[in-house]
Formats: sequence, structure tokens, C-alpha cells
Amino acid sequence: MLWIIGQVALVVAIVGYFGYWQLSVRSRNRETWESLISRLQSGLNFHALSEHFPWKEGLNTTPEETWEKLGGVKGLKAIYKSAGVMLEIANFAARNASNVDPVLLQNIHADATQIRICVMQTLAQCLVSQATETVRVNTFQVASMYTGLAARMTELLQVSASNALPAFVAAA
Repeated sequence: MLWIIGQVALVVAIVGYFGYWQLSVRSRNRETWESLISRLQSGLNFHALSEHFPWKEGLNTTPEETWEKLGGVKGLKAIYKSAGVMLEIANFAARNASNVDPVLLQNIHADATQIRICVMQTLAQCLVSQATETVRVNTFQVASMYTGLAARMTELLQVSASNALPAFVAAA
């Protein structure tokens, strides 16, 4: 009896997983450039940190200024989420655009993943030691990497979806 219940539970779990997978594929297929870009975290004041954002990499601020202008932990969380959205945009471009540079996509993936890891490490440091000099320097480095990611994303959109570029610049 217990064996039959286990088998039924396993079949229900497998069917449930495939149903979930099918829904996620349908959802992914309904995405557009605009819907993805609209999910970027607004409120990141990167234009105050870099006069060339999102066209060029680099910051014009000190670690202390960067920490303050980003809003500390709130800004780090927004960077984390936006980097994830940029990963999704790169995946969307790989699926739907014919003229995408594979090296550019690889760099976007590597940068976004690195940013997300660094943000998690910096947030863990914040839990332990609040906003120490090390946390501010790490935030500065994350923000600097994020400007590079945004510049590469701008390059990707110029080639693959130039009509979505103004929305990205406004949202970034």
C-alpha cells in the first residue's frame, strides 16, 4: 500500500514539474524587449555616479559618495535584481536576434554573474559589520562593474534592438 502511494506521489510530482516547466516556457515566449526592460530596477542613480552612463564604463565618485548615492543596501539589492534582468535580456537576444555577437553575450553573462556574486558577498559583510570602509569599497567595485555591464548591454541593444535602446537608457 505504501509503495503505491509513493508511486502516485512521484507521478504527481513529475506531472506537476512538467506543467510548471510548460508554463514558464509559455511565459518566456510572450516576453518582449520592452517587457524585459521595464523590469529593470528604477531608482538607481547611476547618472549621478557616471557622466557617461550607460555608454561607457567607470565612475566619477569616491566609494563613500557611491555608497550614499546608491542608498546603501537598497542600491545593492537593486543592482542585484537589475543584473539578473540583464541576464534575461541577453538570453532573449540570443534566442530572438540573428546578429548577436556571441562574445558580447558571453561577457554580459560573466559580468552579470560576477556582479550578483559580489553583491551577495557585500550584503553578507553588511550583516556582519554594517557599512565599514570595506563594504563601501566593495560597493564601489560592484557599481563600477555594473557600469561596464550597462555599457555592454547598450552595445547589445544598439545592434539587436535599437528601438528598445531609449527605454533601456531611461530605465538604467
